[in-house]
Amino acid sequence: MANGAPKSALELAMERLRKKDEEEGVTTQPLTDEQKKQIAETRSYYDAKIAEQKILQASALQKVWDPAEREEVDRQFRRERERLASDRDAKVEKIRRG
Repeated sequence: MANGAPKSALELAMERLRKKDEEEGVTTQPLTDEQKKQIAETRSYYDAKIAEQKILQASALQKVWDPAEREEVDRQFRRERERLASDRDAKVEKIRRG
């Protein structure tokens, strides 16, 4: 650091990761404006779908009183949210790679 202050654990970890990437030949390229736009649109779309799932789950839980059935509703919606998040992350990574 320029001011001579000790580095934080995060800064030290990031330095190690950058050095490791350099040693392994990993290069990073800045995102283009178009990529940034596509990533923002993708995240927005999937965030909306996940929010929709939360609303549907809340509505479904209001109609179910049996604990076993409530647990199954929770499990189904959790699985769907995880699928949506996984799809989102995969699409964002695909956009990053160009």
